[in-house]
Amino acid sequence: MITAAPLLSESSYWYLSRASGFVSLALFTASVVLGLLTAGRVSSAVWPRFVTQGLHRSVSLTTVAFLLVHVVSIVLDQFVDIGLLATVVPFVSGYRPLWVGLGAIVFDIILLLIITSVLRVRMKHHTWRWVHWLAYLGWPIALAHTVGIGTDRLWVVVVVTVSLLAVLAAGAVRLAGWRRVVAGRPL
Repeated sequence: MITAAPLLSESSYWYLSRASGFVSLALFTASVVLGLLTAGRVSSAVWPRFVTQGLHRSVSLTTVAFLLVHVVSIVLDQFVDIGLLATVVPFVSGYRPLWVGLGAIVFDIILLLIITSVLRVRMKHHTWRWVHWLAYLGWPIALAHTVGIGTDRLWVVVVVTVSLLAVLAAGAVRLAGWRRVVAGRPL
């Protein structure tokens, strides 16, 4: 009997799933930071607001691409049994159901953000904004997922710490109401 060879070795899927998970969290963090700065209307003479908004959109799309690589590589990885259903339905995985379930919640939130962003022109702005606030709920859940399921402890500590500090700094800027002032009026 002839069987098809796998695209990657078993260990390749393991490394790909972990690496894409870390990159996804780093990009999600960057997206949250840029979202906070955009919402706070932060800008300067060398960094206008439209640059932050455009970068936020681009980073968000890149986050989704890496998240899809993460999910697909997890499903294809035969070392642990995480099926496709467990990636969208929380807490049904046979492998670490709490931590995989938190990842599924974040994946669902991001899917909802994608759908509402695509439909943004057909939605009331306050509805889209309310749904978009779910990103601020999804991000700490993504941190918890990383901490709970992460097997590469050093990288978990580094990525989570840097992510946490970046979001706290952007949140402080947002709460402080920092804005660039041009000709005596806020932008």
